[in-house]
Amino acid sequence: MPAALLVRWAAVTACVAGVALPVCVAGSPVGRPAGEGRPVFLVRPLGHQSHGEAEGRYAPLSMVIAPTVGLLSNATAAEGVTADGAGGARYVERSHVLRLLSGRWRYLPNGRTASVVVAPEDPTARLQIAESRAWLAAGRVPGSSAAQRAAAERALLAMRALLRPNGALAAGWSPGWMYSWPRDSSFASAAFAHTGHDAEAYRILRYSAASQRADGTWEARTELDGSGPPDSRRWQLDANGWVPWATWQWYRTAPAATRRARLTALYPMIRRAADHAAGSLGPDGLPPASPDYWEVMTTTANIGTAAPLLAGLNAAADLARVLDLPGDAARWSGAAGRLSTGISRAFAPLGYQRTVDGQHGRDSAVAFMAPPFNTAPADLPRALDTTYEALLLPNGGLTPGNDPTAPWGANAWTPSTSFFALAWAATGQPAKARRVLDWVLAKRNPLGELPEKVDRSGRPSSVAPLAWTGSIVVLTLVALDGGTLPAPPGGP
Repeated sequence: MPAALLVRWAAVTACVAGVALPVCVAGSPVGRPAGEGRPVFLVRPLGHQSHGEAEGRYAPLSMVIAPTVGLLSNATAAEGVTADGAGGARYVERSHVLRLLSGRWRYLPNGRTASVVVAPEDPTARLQIAESRAWLAAGRVPGSSAAQRAAAERALLAMRALLRPNGALAAGWSPGWMYSWPRDSSFASAAFAHTGHDAEAYRILRYSAASQRADGTWEARTELDGSGPPDSRRWQLDANGWVPWATWQWYRTAPAATRRARLTALYPMIRRAADHAAGSLGPDGLPPASPDYWEVMTTTANIGTAAPLLAGLNAAADLARVLDLPGDAARWSGAAGRLSTGISRAFAPLGYQRTVDGQHGRDSAVAFMAPPFNTAPADLPRALDTTYEALLLPNGGLTPGNDPTAPWGANAWTPSTSFFALAWAATGQPAKARRVLDWVLAKRNPLGELPEKVDRSGRPSSVAPLAWTGSIVVLTLVALDGGTLPAPPGGP
């Protein structure tokens, strides 16, 4: 982001207690009546879901509205719950029915787009509760304690609520987050796959195939109806790693009787993605400069792009072997080998810092070099430890990075923090993983939803629930339960 925009962001966020909130003055992007205007925003908060090129749609501070703290949902629609609407309320256990402080129930009936308030134990609401519980029971709820399982249940239900019938996954249910990112969607697909929700996992992958661009890449994000990007935000090359990786994770868990045929349907997407990734590598084996998961352009190759591409190329090569396509497998395996060598030469001596020039500090994306993404190199444990210590904030969570040109402020970001719980769980360090996971789970809001951020006082802030954090937490719990969360194999 240009320095002038960073200064602008810092000045505005100082006015709103360090949190820049999205503002919608003309209805939400989904289900907006015809003729209404597009959302306008105060500012894009610096970071993953809401940072990028300025779009020129700003609203005055007086128009700021609160982000969601929860969701109501039925099979086809969702409705956000704000803090004002959630005061004293709690979900009926394992459902999206809200028990209000008055004792009455609020829920979103099937076939409706607006919620209703009904008497407690309303029979139609009870049917929706039973359906949610049956869906959870049909899969696996990971966790070794009641608290962990309750958190996993809530995260799974939130991801299901954010998943549209066409396979688009909303990052969150507030304006500015109500779009589908390939990155978030890939993590959610893997989480659904490893908890036995095959239909949801595959639906996301089908949407990824439908929304892939002709050159094998993806837009940074799309409208939920699949109509294309909402703005001119730069696309991000890491999607070419995340989507094949998610497909590999799905394939490993999918029912054996049908998975080969369904993989065959996805394979044209894999081929285009992997060929573009392989073709992007330079003579040094590294990809070009690209916006990373921060959604910020870098001037040199960054670990937040290189590590996912390595995972994706290895995944694509292994899927090619499954389908008896040795030419594809050899091509992508060779590209993965060149990329792995490039990472070892350029990033490893720096402790896997953000960029190969060593000018942009530590990056939580170091965790992408660990399973379930990549087989951890021998020097990764130390890099994880030193990066975690460098990014740790007084509130106990992590900032995404310590790049001096990116003033993240005092907010901890739950996805960035959760990366380390997953990395340590998947590399056989459960005590470290549980310590981080316990912090993340302790920051759920009163409805039990996982927020995007945690403020300097340790309170949940920004949007909740966030699909990306939920998926990382679920995968971490699967790994801690002894579930198999391997990385795609490297080598021929």
